[in-house]
Amino acid sequence: MNIVVISGSPRRGGNTEIMAETFAKGARESGHEVTIKKLSSLKVSPCTACQYCFTSGCVCSQKDDMTEILEAVDQADMLVFASPIYWFDITGQLKCTIDRMYARGKVGFHHKYVGLLLNSGVSGVYDAAIAQYKATNSYLMWEDKGIVTISGMEKKGSMNCTEKIQEIFEFGKSIH
Repeated sequence: MNIVVISGSPRRGGNTEIMAETFAKGARESGHEVTIKKLSSLKVSPCTACQYCFTSGCVCSQKDDMTEILEAVDQADMLVFASPIYWFDITGQLKCTIDRMYARGKVGFHHKYVGLLLNSGVSGVYDAAIAQYKATNSYLMWEDKGIVTISGMEKKGSMNCTEKIQEIFEFGKSIH
């Protein structure tokens, strides 16, 4: 299976990227091809609602790193969203990227499977992100393969010190 992980944190080398890499390691051990798109090093502008993509064969009018992300998504069998929680939801960077996936709205998506990896400083802050994820899955008929949330990530690198990191690895390894 070809899996694309979109890491939505603006922080390079932070807890979300550690989650993404750990998931990828588990999935690769199970024989999957995994590509990680790190929004911390990519430039994705907001959707301008120009509708150009609907009249130009799903090509976006903007020329930024979203082109590369969409090319990867077009080849994916599974898409995994990874994000820290900022103000009770996914990061603006990840939301912007999801909004730009609108460019495929007319033709749909190749992938049928999705997963969600979330982390935060405190617990009890995941409801909005999970609700949005589930609503999107329902609308697009994507099958949820799993959601993992990890709280207590108060400092950069905290992910390396939590026992729950093994849950992320096992999630990646369990993908069939």
